[in-house]
Amino acid sequence: MKKHTFNEWVIAVRPWSFPASVMPIITTLAFLFWKGAEINWFHGVWALVGMLLFHMAGNTWSDYFDYKKSVDTDDTFGAKTLTTGMFSPKEIKRLAIMLLAAAIACGLGLFAVTGLPLLWIGIAGASLTLLYPMLKFNALGDLDILLTFGFLPTLGTSYAATGIIDWNVLLIAVPVGLITDGILHSNNTRDITTDRRAGITTMAMSLGTRWAAWLYGFEMIFPFAWVGICSMAGILPIHTIVIFMTLPIAMGCAKTMKNSVGQNPMLIADLDVRTANLQMLFSLLLSASLIAAKFF
Repeated sequence: MKKHTFNEWVIAVRPWSFPASVMPIITTLAFLFWKGAEINWFHGVWALVGMLLFHMAGNTWSDYFDYKKSVDTDDTFGAKTLTTGMFSPKEIKRLAIMLLAAAIACGLGLFAVTGLPLLWIGIAGASLTLLYPMLKFNALGDLDILLTFGFLPTLGTSYAATGIIDWNVLLIAVPVGLITDGILHSNNTRDITTDRRAGITTMAMSLGTRWAAWLYGFEMIFPFAWVGICSMAGILPIHTIVIFMTLPIAMGCAKTMKNSVGQNPMLIADLDVRTANLQMLFSLLLSASLIAAKFF
């Protein structure tokens, strides 16, 4: 078996995508702090670690099945850890199983010191992680991501950190989750031709490039309208309008996607990374504004 460097193992779990799992947790904790909830910060960090482990497991699990299904090949934009021979399929599958086992152990430990609701949320998250390749191949990957990186982590974190499920955290799950979903959607829109060749069906394929671009634009712009309306209505503090500092970035991403319709997919080759960066900046500003609102 080939010996791998630490850097190669890091590459295998795709660290550039980590904001998708980390930021929903951080933003949820900031929201709870603003609300004046009694927070167990240790449990909050514990939830963050567990979510990150699930994310790494999901990345490698997805890469394995994408390679086996020939979704990722030498001429596609997908993860190169397998197509370049850096890792063997067996190694990536083993890594995915080990990471999933670690994530489940982390979740069970947190459940043991919190309560039953976290178990059901964890089971849902683990199931969606395992089923993601099948769901993605049948046009349901976007829904999976919205649930896994939007609704479930915010609800789970609220329970882990406070002992109750605060449904109000969905106020932040919607905007953060939609931008996160845009990471996958931009990826799938770029890969429509090669995904069709592999015999799978994504939501982007079902919609076609034009409507897929419109959906991506909605995922980029609607979060700003959501936060703006919530702040004006007094549901969120007015401080949260600071997120509009990232609106030009979101509009730039949406414009890039629109301009790619009927053109070379290379135009959006890095749009998934740009969307991940937007999600991180948006979430950081939203979190900072919620914390600031507690004091000012």
